[in-house]
Amino acid sequence: MTNSIGDVEAARAILIVGSNTTEQHPVIGLAVKRAVRKGGAKLIVADPRTIELAGFADVHLRHRPGTDLALLNGLAHVIVAENRHRREFIEARTEGFDEWRAAIGEYPPERVSEMAGVPAADIIRAARLYADNLPAAILYAMGITQHVCGHQNVLAVANLALLTGNIGLPGSGVNPLRGQNNVQGACDMGALPNVFSGYQSVSDSAARGKFVKAWGRIPESEKPGLTVIEMIGAAGSGNIFLNETTNFAHVVLPAASFAEKDGTFTNTERRVQRVRKAINPPGEAKADWEIICEIANRLSHIAGNGRAAWTYADPAEILQEIASLTPSYGGISFDRLEASYGLQWPCPTPDHPGTPILHTERFTRGRGKFSVVHHVEQAEQPDVDYPLTLTTGRRLQQYHTGTMTRRAAGPEFVAPEELVEINPADAATLGVADGGWVTVASRRGEVRARAWVTDRPRPGVVFMTFHFVEALGNVLTNPALDPVAKIPEYKVCAVKVSAALN
Repeated sequence: MTNSIGDVEAARAILIVGSNTTEQHPVIGLAVKRAVRKGGAKLIVADPRTIELAGFADVHLRHRPGTDLALLNGLAHVIVAENRHRREFIEARTEGFDEWRAAIGEYPPERVSEMAGVPAADIIRAARLYADNLPAAILYAMGITQHVCGHQNVLAVANLALLTGNIGLPGSGVNPLRGQNNVQGACDMGALPNVFSGYQSVSDSAARGKFVKAWGRIPESEKPGLTVIEMIGAAGSGNIFLNETTNFAHVVLPAASFAEKDGTFTNTERRVQRVRKAINPPGEAKADWEIICEIANRLSHIAGNGRAAWTYADPAEILQEIASLTPSYGGISFDRLEASYGLQWPCPTPDHPGTPILHTERFTRGRGKFSVVHHVEQAEQPDVDYPLTLTTGRRLQQYHTGTMTRRAAGPEFVAPEELVEINPADAATLGVADGGWVTVASRRGEVRARAWVTDRPRPGVVFMTFHFVEALGNVLTNPALDPVAKIPEYKVCAVKVSAALN
């Protein structure tokens, strides 16, 4: 996030795209509601489904799944055509505007209406609301990224913020909402295939030299490693306790839960916060850092090279090493975190207060870049055999594959099973009854679940989650990858639905 969670309530306009915020990020969803109810913020929701926030929105852009990029370009087209962009900001802080402006000339609202299935009048109204109410914030999540053009979708979001000068101001920004706690921290620490901690490239000679000096040895190749998706076929994984994944594992290493260890989490607004052990881990369970160190020491012994010993006294010492090697964490220590509610990186020195808002005066690369990006059709189109489009997401009461939430009586009572959302028009055509059993099939598999006949999805679209192993929606999804980010197209694939016997 370029901005902070609290900034949402300072926004005069909020554009939410690819995020069912109240169910996926309910704390931030509450901030959005307050911004609208108390602050009078204008709300634009772009979602193929009538999610809860659509009821709070000034405009609901109910677009066809997979057409986010065309829609974003269409909004930009209106803003430029009606001279609502911020010329001073563009001239002073950006580059590539003229080439980009020529490209979005291909996306007038009438054409985007045909592509995305949204009335042209709604596109025009949304563009005006976003451009005319400064500051304006964009919130997005995996509904934007989990496409074969996910990387380009993100660039289109950035283009829109640059166009209107909505960068570097309270209440503005480009704000991706991270999928779970500490995923931001994991990325910050280099749990990505192409960077060291702090997003220092593995191909940068200066960065490589620094880490060699600190660690003694790093992989010789400067080529990025594999993404998680690319590794799936080659490796299994364990987790906190036995789950559907660990049933296939040869070794399960018992790890401590968040309440059983000390350390730090970094949340979606880049805030590094202390995690304090409340109870001791049960049995042989260990903190993650202890497990990693023991594995590394055994591997080093077997290989006969590398770091002589991975020996840390505690997580505070690990954070000291992080600070010494990661400029954005350079001023963060346990002592400082103990005396605060956390620090937002970049925090480069011990006396730095942290950075609530990024890019207030300049961009890391110097000037903000307008990127020419064009609409890309989904990898798999509906056809006669598979006439409907499946999109996936979460429900408020459950989380991911239910590893934790399905062990709790409350969530299981409220949301005990998968419900396939299907529009009444489609249900009538298919002879599907509300609450009846249906089979949902794609070219990759099929699942069986109960139907929820509702007008939440637009006609031609069905919605499922991936919470329930009994009807796992991701069995159906398309593994086609974004060529840059290597993210699968989980958010759109072709399926067929048929009534099933009890």
